[in-house]
Amino acid sequence: MAVIVRPVSRPSRTFREQIYLWEVWRGLLVTFRHLFVNLSRHARRSVGLAAPEGAVTVQYPEDPAVLGKRARTRHRLLKRGDGSPRCTSCLLCETICPAKCIHITAEDSPDVLVEKRAKTFDIDLGLCVFCGYCVEACPVDAIHMDANEVELSSYSRKDMIWTLPELMGDKKKQ
Repeated sequence: MAVIVRPVSRPSRTFREQIYLWEVWRGLLVTFRHLFVNLSRHARRSVGLAAPEGAVTVQYPEDPAVLGKRARTRHRLLKRGDGSPRCTSCLLCETICPAKCIHITAEDSPDVLVEKRAKTFDIDLGLCVFCGYCVEACPVDAIHMDANEVELSSYSRKDMIWTLPELMGDKKKQ
């Protein structure tokens, strides 16, 4: 198969385009237009005149962002009535996780109605992509992503791994 190569010529630039000064001025015009439009909107609203809302910058972390009801945040594991984890170690969440960030070790449950339970349940939030597949795959509704915590930063990768007591709320993450 023969490859056809077509030469592409660069478009010629005018002198005004070569010095970029005109484009810098155009960018400044756009920036100042937004500045003065928002400034006039805020000024009109502050004196009680009708005007659309101006743009507002969120002052994070003093004013935390408001999360939607369906926002996916940090994982949490639910408990049974006796305080044991609801997880039955079926490994569906570990299997379906595209980031492979969930690691579960199973053990026999002392409850005769539950075959297995999680001995260890670790989630590496440094790898998690917050897709929510683990929540959808769980047949016993043991894992949720509604802890409403979005500040998950840490100084080491090891601190990004959440264990079973931390996910159940029995132990505070350090």
